[in-house]
Amino acid sequence: MIYREEMKMGIKDIDKDLKILNKSILEMLENIAVYHADSVNRGPKVTYSENFAWILSDWKIKVLDRPKYGEKLTVETWRRDSKAYHTYRDFRIVDSKGEIKVIGSSKWVMFNFKEMKIVKIENELKKWKQTEEEESVFEEGQIKKIKIPEEYEKVIKYTVKRKDIDVNGHMHNLDYLDLAYEVLPLEIFENRKFDNIQINYKKEIKLNDEIKCKYTEINNKIIVVIKSKDEKITHAIIKMY
Repeated sequence: MIYREEMKMGIKDIDKDLKILNKSILEMLENIAVYHADSVNRGPKVTYSENFAWILSDWKIKVLDRPKYGEKLTVETWRRDSKAYHTYRDFRIVDSKGEIKVIGSSKWVMFNFKEMKIVKIENELKKWKQTEEEESVFEEGQIKKIKIPEEYEKVIKYTVKRKDIDVNGHMHNLDYLDLAYEVLPLEIFENRKFDNIQINYKKEIKLNDEIKCKYTEINNKIIVVIKSKDEKITHAIIKMY
């Protein structure tokens, strides 16, 4: 089943060229995933009362034609390729002419807050009453893991603030992209749109955690690795090009 919602861009969602920002694209996709869950009575209000929450483990998006402010957009989503402990959710952003502007994929697991562990999702997915699986927006249905570089060109430190924390008590998944942008040299940040974004989430980041963001460029692709202060923990790996 494909779920659809019309969405609009606000002033915070656009750059100096009046085109949508990557973080705002991810926000649209994240929101429609929640709206879809709400539509089958499996949104946060219900799952949180049962001590469960869907946790994002991977993002992948490709901008085919970056939407501009004022365009009427329809965002579409569906679940696919469910396994014992994870499920994929794909997305399309379509304009008023039916042209696909953005495609995206994401991977999710279900976390039991009472038992503090990832759990099987078979029983949960039965409640969605979805009778058929849709195809992947990418030829390669799985989201691959990003290889961690051995050397870096720049490192910044950051202490996690209250504004970064989401309803799960962790740094919100979209804020990882903000961190990736902060470590970039100014020339790269100002002149490259990055129509391809991939994020592998490894370990949650909590309030007051001291972390390092490490940047390098390999074959014209930006790799940012977010690590703990002592670098023993890898929190996320981000690839942009």
